[in-house]
Amino acid sequence: MASQCDHFPCCILCLGGGAPHSPSWAWSRLLWIPVGAPRGSKQNSWGKRACGNPSEAFGVSRASVCPPLFCVPIGCSPGPGEQVGGAAWRQRKMAASAALFSRLRSGLRLGSRGLCTRLATPPPRAPDQVAEIGSRGGTQAQGPQQQPGSEGPSYAKKVALWLAGLLGAGGTVSVVYIFGNNSVDEKGAKIPDEFDNDPILVQQLRRTYKYFKDYRQMIIEPTSPCLLPDPLQEPYYQPPYTLVLELTGVLLHPEWSLATGWRFKKRPGIETLFQQLAPLYEIVIFTSETGMTAFPLIDSVDPHGFISYRLFRDATRYMDGHHVKDISCLNRDPARVVVVDCKKEAFRLQPYNGVALRPWDGNSDDRVLLDLSAFLKTIALNGVEDVRTVLEHYALEDDPLAAFKQRQNRLEQEEQQRLAELSKSNKQNLFFSSLTSRLWPRSKQP
Repeated sequence: MASQCDHFPCCILCLGGGAPHSPSWAWSRLLWIPVGAPRGSKQNSWGKRACGNPSEAFGVSRASVCPPLFCVPIGCSPGPGEQVGGAAWRQRKMAASAALFSRLRSGLRLGSRGLCTRLATPPPRAPDQVAEIGSRGGTQAQGPQQQPGSEGPSYAKKVALWLAGLLGAGGTVSVVYIFGNNSVDEKGAKIPDEFDNDPILVQQLRRTYKYFKDYRQMIIEPTSPCLLPDPLQEPYYQPPYTLVLELTGVLLHPEWSLATGWRFKKRPGIETLFQQLAPLYEIVIFTSETGMTAFPLIDSVDPHGFISYRLFRDATRYMDGHHVKDISCLNRDPARVVVVDCKKEAFRLQPYNGVALRPWDGNSDDRVLLDLSAFLKTIALNGVEDVRTVLEHYALEDDPLAAFKQRQNRLEQEEQQRLAELSKSNKQNLFFSSLTSRLWPRSKQP
């Protein structure tokens, strides 16, 4: 190619060529194009020098060394003895163009590869850092190589931890300041308490602790040790027994639809239950629902006012994730209190005071409340002194009302059989007495 390059006034060097220092050279799109360069050894020697050390011009690693110089004649006149437009000249020109594009593509690929290699190479370390790394154990040497930007996330974590600590400390101080002050009366004056003689910081801490302790007790414990007022005295009528009913699952069934939202369906037999048991039982609604939800539901269930009292979630005792109804807080004799619920955990403190029903699924043909009315009415009419002695026999039954109906049917059959035998014996006695009176006249009787 050097002989061919001598025939032409210009040539294009590869991408690895170095930048010329002569002002007669022009920069055009990543290629150095010598303009008006003299023919001969200078041009070729410059090309060899440029291609021999391409890393000096572009700053790439020595791994991407440019191949030898490939000079391509462009826009030059044909050599001596060649005619313009000849076949040889056109073939040489097409070959030169193809070589040019191939050279450009390979040069761009090599340059980008060398640039990526340089970017991926970690920066050199100081001698003291190298010595510190070399003195470490072999375990770290075998581990994954640390990335250059690993210090950034650790610094961000430290900043995040510092911010979290500051926010936590500020929140704690704010809580102690707000809840550690004295209570005030209607006029804004501070109400003295038992912590006034302590240092200011101790006062704040002790008042804050007492506030949260009382708040926890308010959630866990019932609102009062006596949830119901004292029984009525004469001349007022006080029913001899107390019936505690759950609202959801026993008397109502919640249903939800996209068109209506939440709705509550009344269980069949509610009116019959209230009418038959109101003279015998003091009816109390004790539900685990909140008062805001349950109060209007009770009004819709009992329009005639058979329900004596209403107790809500704040009156329950929170134990192991369940709202437990403590019978000892009702201010009534536990021997005459019956609790009806669909969860046995609701009366876990007094298991023999409760009747566990299956949750109602909204079936309109349900007759459980009618059976419950018959069961409770039987207890009251028989004058049972302690209902726990009766309910204890049904505590292990899956369906206490079904077991009660079976026993009731068996007792009725036994009673009918006894009456039949008694009637038969009476008829026999009557027959023998009539026969005796006929055979032995009354006048002859002593």
